[in-house]
Amino acid sequence: MTPESRPPLLRVISGNPSEEELAAIIAAVSTRSRRAAPRAPHFSLWARKARQVRPAQRPGFGAWRASTLPR
Repeated sequence: MTPESRPPLLRVISGNPSEEELAAIIAAVSTRSRRAAPRAPHFSLWARKARQVRPAQRPGFGAWRASTLPR
């Protein structure tokens, strides 16, 4: 298809808009039709594999108490 044979992207049906009004409409339509940039993936801290790995529990004085303490 040649550029002359393609249908227009925007057509004024009624009224007589000024050049500024057409420019504003074209700017609004072109920014609205753009695809959003892909976002970086968000990883939850709860889903991290390192959270599942626990330090080795060593038997000794107070080890049973230390096993329930937050890390």
